[in-house]
Parts: sequence; C-alpha cells; structure tokens
Amino acid sequence: MIKERHWRSIVKAISWRLTGTLDTMVISFFVTGRVKLALTIGLVEIFTKIVLYYFHERIWNKIPIGWMKDDKADYQI
Repeated sequence: MIKERHWRSIVKAISWRLTGTLDTMVISFFVTGRVKLALTIGLVEIFTKIVLYYFHERIWNKIPIGWMKDDKADYQI
C-alpha cells in the first residue's frame, strides 16, 4: 500500500494555501476596496487554513475510498 508521508501533506498544504490566500486577498480587496484590510484578512486565514488542510488531508489518508493497489509499484512514497 502506498501512503503519503506527513511532510508531503505539509508541503501540499502550504502550496495550496498560498494560492488560496492570494485569491482571498484579491477578493477582499474587491469587496472592501482597502489594501491593508485585504492583506490582514489574507494573513490571518493563511495560518488557520494550513492547519485545517493538514488535518483534512491526514484524515482522508485513512479513508480507503477510491484507492487502488498498484501491484507493479516497487517503491514507497
């Protein structure tokens, strides 16, 4: 069985969160018209959502829905 290592989930969480935070900042700016407020909103949510995504990812790694065993794989991730 192939499983992701914890560090891979962390890297994925950070890269996804940076993308999401940029989106949040842009939307916040369009809604509020204030750059400082948009940056503040983005900076606050980046940390909370990294943590939430990490735990979400780890929980899904325990749920076998949609997994396939690859008998040809001779490596571990």
